[in-house]
Amino acid sequence: MTHHTDSLREVTLTADNRVTLRGPADLADALPYLLGFHPDDSIVLVALHGRHGRVGGRIRTGIPGDPESWAETAEQLAGCLADSGAKHGGKPDAAVVYLCQEPAAGAGREAMERLRPLAQLLRTACGALDIPVYEALFVSDDRYWSYCCPGTGCCSGEGSELPRRGSSPMAAAAAYAGIRVRGSLKELERRLTPLGQPHAARQVRAFDAAAEALLPRMLDGAPDSPTVRGETAELAERLLSRFRRAVAPGDPDDASADAQDDALLTSEEAARLVLGLQDRLARDRAAEWMEGAEADVALRLWRALARRCVAAYETHAAAPLTLAGWVSWSIGDELGARVALGRALEIEPEYVFARLLHQACNEGLDPEPLRRCMRQQRAAREH
Repeated sequence: MTHHTDSLREVTLTADNRVTLRGPADLADALPYLLGFHPDDSIVLVALHGRHGRVGGRIRTGIPGDPESWAETAEQLAGCLADSGAKHGGKPDAAVVYLCQEPAAGAGREAMERLRPLAQLLRTACGALDIPVYEALFVSDDRYWSYCCPGTGCCSGEGSELPRRGSSPMAAAAAYAGIRVRGSLKELERRLTPLGQPHAARQVRAFDAAAEALLPRMLDGAPDSPTVRGETAELAERLLSRFRRAVAPGDPDDASADAQDDALLTSEEAARLVLGLQDRLARDRAAEWMEGAEADVALRLWRALARRCVAAYETHAAAPLTLAGWVSWSIGDELGARVALGRALEIEPEYVFARLLHQACNEGLDPEPLRRCMRQQRAAREH
C-alpha cells in the first residue's frame, strides 16, 4: 500500500547502530523502542532534527480525561518539545505525534475518532512554534491509524496492522544494541502501587501504632528527633543487609521478584522505616546508597516500602518513591527514574526533592555531581 508519508527518519540506537524508518508503519512500530516501554493512555511527542529527520527528544504524558483541558495540554507539550531541542542541537525541525490508548476489544476506531480533536490541537500547537508535524498516529492493540492521511480509504476502518512483535528492522537493531522493551507503562507503575488486601489492613494497623509511638519524637525541636534519625538509619541498614543476603531475583523486572521482596519486610518494620524517612535529614542519608552493589539492593527496598504505603498513608510513599527514582537515575535507568519520580509527584506534587530530580532527569543532566556530594557527606560523617 502506498502511503502519504515516506520521508526518512533516522534513529541512532548506539554510535554504530542506526535504523532508517520509512512511513507510518515503521514509526508506529518504533515507539516502544524509542521509549523503552509500551505506552498506554499516553500522548507522545518525538522531535525530529535535520534533513533526514534524526530522532531527538521524546515527551510523554497521560491523555487528560477532560477534553476541555486538551488545548492547554497541547500548548504545554509543544512548548516542552521546543525547549527539549537544546541538548539535541537546537529547536526540532519537525515532530511526530502519537496517541496511544488500549480501549475495549474492537473499539480502536471509536477511540481513534474520539481523540481526533486532540491530535489536531497538538498539530496546531506544534505548528504555531514552527515545528511541523510530519505524522500523527493513533496506536492501539497492535494496530495504528494516521490522522494525516489525505484519503478516505488509506487509514480508515479497522486501521493497519503493526509488524509482528520482534520481526521488524527496528526490533532486530534494538536486540543487537542490547535495548529491550520493559512491558507497558501500567506494568511498570504497578510495581510501585500500594498492596491490596489482606496485606493493606495489617499495614494500616502497623502504621497507626508506629505513628503513635514515633511522631511525637519526630516533631521539629523535639529533643529525641536526632535519636529517631539514628534509629531510622540503623533499621534501613539492617533491612538492606537482609535484602542483600536473600536470593536475588532472577529477573529484577518480574512481578515475582517484587513478591519475594515484599516477604522480606514485616508490617511493623515497613511502617517504622517509612515514617522515619519522612524526616528530610534521614531521607537524605538514605539517598547515599546510590551506586554499586548497594544501589541494586536499596532500589528493591525503596520499591517495597512504596508498596506498603496504603490507604490514608499513601502520601507517605513520596519519600521511598523519590529514593527509588534517585537510585534509578544514578545507575542509568532513566525510565525507572521517571516512572518512580512521576508517581511521587502524582501523590505529593510539592515534594521538592522529587521535583528537582524529575527536572534534572528530564533535562538529561549528569547525576555525578550529586553523587559526589553524597559521597563527601558520607565520608564526613564516617570520619
